Amino acid sequence: MIDRQLLRDEPERVRDALAARNMEGVDIDRVLDVYDEWRSLKAEGDDLRHERNEVSQKIGQLKQEGKDEEAQEAIDRSGELKTELQELEARADELEAELDDALMELPNLPHESVPVGADEADNEEVRRVGFDDLRELPDEVTPHYDLGEELDIIDEGRAAKTTGSGFYFLKGEGAMLEHALVQFMLDVHREQEYVDLFPPIPVKTTSMEGTGQLPKFAEDAYRIGGSETENYEDDDLWLCPTAEVPVTNMYRDEILLKDDLPLKHQAYTPNFRREAGEHGTETRGIVRVHQFNKVELVNFVEPEESYDRLEALVDEAAEVLDRLGLPYRVLSLCTGDLTFASAKTYDLEVWAPGTESDDAPEQGGRWLEVSSASNFEDFQARRAGLRYRPERHESAEYLHTLNASGTAVGRVMVALLEYYQNEDGTVDVPEPLRPYMGGREVIEGHEPVGEAAVGAGKKD
Repeated sequence: MIDRQLLRDEPERVRDALAARNMEGVDIDRVLDVYDEWRSLKAEGDDLRHERNEVSQKIGQLKQEGKDEEAQEAIDRSGELKTELQELEARADELEAELDDALMELPNLPHESVPVGADEADNEEVRRVGFDDLRELPDEVTPHYDLGEELDIIDEGRAAKTTGSGFYFLKGEGAMLEHALVQFMLDVHREQEYVDLFPPIPVKTTSMEGTGQLPKFAEDAYRIGGSETENYEDDDLWLCPTAEVPVTNMYRDEILLKDDLPLKHQAYTPNFRREAGEHGTETRGIVRVHQFNKVELVNFVEPEESYDRLEALVDEAAEVLDRLGLPYRVLSLCTGDLTFASAKTYDLEVWAPGTESDDAPEQGGRWLEVSSASNFEDFQARRAGLRYRPERHESAEYLHTLNASGTAVGRVMVALLEYYQNEDGTVDVPEPLRPYMGGREVIEGHEPVGEAAVGAGKKD
């Protein structure tokens, strides 16, 4: 949530920010009118309370002086003031609720260093890593979904049977690789002084609002016990779309101390998203699915340190890819591609050579986003009541929050299966992962089970 005082003092800045984000249809003048009326009523209410206190003090004095008629007039006036104040406060509460609802719909303001652009085509590449020393690839790299089926380590068909489209089973060495990646990522970030959390998976509506998923993106979330499009209550539960939600809200409505900061948490969770706006864009494979695993990095910092921390956060997430030897690039997202709550975001995109795309590097393949490192400044802190006290004797202030995936496990697996693929259809296990894979150096797959496999010629 942006600062309501900032909106009042710098409305043109807010208008410019909305225009840079390509956000139309927001009536800033209406929001300002509501804010001004609310402030006016609050001031009028203060005056009425002051007058009522003065009148109340006079009543006892007038009675002592025997001025019963004047005392009764004061009593009548006190009653009138009480009624006026109740009506005024009710209207002020309505206006404040309307103001809060309007502010909840406004995105964060982009930082001045964010490139201005319409959409992802205007994102700026910051650096490209790992392309100077690429490993030798097969003449034709098999896409992960075909390779996963051939090795019998990814099973989308049976998951569709048990759950529906957009889900998948990992089997044998595929499941081992997923577990290995999760543990490897957690270990990397422990070395970076992250404190582990294992959060609850269901989260309240208020938590989803705190980090900015609601009310704007309800259609992409899984609501428990009701439709995501129906009216919902503060205590309704939703399946976790990212560990950012429970971890950020862990300190909701609390005051941290300066000595506590920077506070760095990491959390592994399964995540659930409907991907409503992306229907049909990925019909095969495990790139765009409804359930996926991720290690999330969440930082709570003092405001003056947040942009230095953002640069460090990008490096911390990228270390996973560096150690695995996976080529990748870093993008600075333009204003039109920023997420709702972000003031500045860097995307890490790993190279997956198995499937062609329009924006591929000269080597072919495609880019897969595996981490978005974002600085939310005090946007989430205002929504969730996250504050810190700079000094014990000073007033509490809103802190800054940041997060990044460290990283998206499934998409890193896609890149591994395609980049470390061999001519014979096996996959080399990167050396850092071998201790987590029981010493395996190569993923060879295994024979499928069932009568259907015999009919398909995959089993004797």
